[in-house]
Amino acid sequence: MSLRIIFMGTPEFSVPTLQNLKQAGHEIVAVYSQPPRPGGRRGLDLVKSPVHHSAELLGIPVLTPLNFKSEEDRETFRSFKADVAVVVAYGLLLPEAILTGTRLGCYNGHASLLPRWRGAAPIQRAIMAGDAKTGMMVMQMEKGLDTGPVALTREIEIGEAMTAGELHDRLMLTGARAMVEAMEKLEAGDLPLTPQSEDGVLYASKIDKGETRIDFSRPARDVHNHIRGLSPFPGAWFEAEINGKPERIKVLSSAMGSGQGDAGTVLDDHLTVACGDGAVCLTRLQKAGGKPLDAADFLRGTAMTAGMRVT
Repeated sequence: MSLRIIFMGTPEFSVPTLQNLKQAGHEIVAVYSQPPRPGGRRGLDLVKSPVHHSAELLGIPVLTPLNFKSEEDRETFRSFKADVAVVVAYGLLLPEAILTGTRLGCYNGHASLLPRWRGAAPIQRAIMAGDAKTGMMVMQMEKGLDTGPVALTREIEIGEAMTAGELHDRLMLTGARAMVEAMEKLEAGDLPLTPQSEDGVLYASKIDKGETRIDFSRPARDVHNHIRGLSPFPGAWFEAEINGKPERIKVLSSAMGSGQGDAGTVLDDHLTVACGDGAVCLTRLQKAGGKPLDAADFLRGTAMTAGMRVT
């Protein structure tokens, strides 16, 4: 026995779940993904999403509607006569016609411990807030934003130095395994659903470019969490005057440092920078157009000495 599944996802994060469901013997009758976007060299080519590309390699038909406003798109979805839709980072809010367009509804793989961090950027927000743990949840979807009842939870500890990229990769694989388990239970009629608590609701809004600049006037712990929560993308950054001109420098990793000084002052020759309270060590950096470098290698080509100010 197997389920007839419509899979809906777009980025790399979604790919292992698609592959694992296929390997588990389920029939993936169709894949929905965001339409190809301009990219490639000079942004002139249309680039298919990672899920789109993976589905084609698996021989699964791919559909890329802009939305589901047209009755034709909704009828196409229903025509697959799927048992269930599995949604992982698809990128569209689904209307009621899609949520009820399969026999058993839609199930979403969400990267947080709901109801904390509903919304678009739960991985980054959990780290930026200094959370000690997060997880993957399989939830039954309803019209609200990540408000549906939870079917399955897998918790993950967030290490003190863990970046958003590292957490992304752990959750990606954890979520793939969790969804396969959830679909097995659903097929057997043994998937319990627990309503989310009304307490502790937080929303993980999309990361805005305006919040990526490092504010060294904040406490060192907050600065460290900010850096690792935005690494590797879009990246936290500061400006420093190098050879007489301002340069934007991205920080990809950091550690808690020691020392005190005016916020934004370099305290030593190892890139320890004073914060509003305490200090952080900048351990991996990248100039615009350059490659990521550990602090020691970065300092060989860029003079940033004690007493220098960064903004």
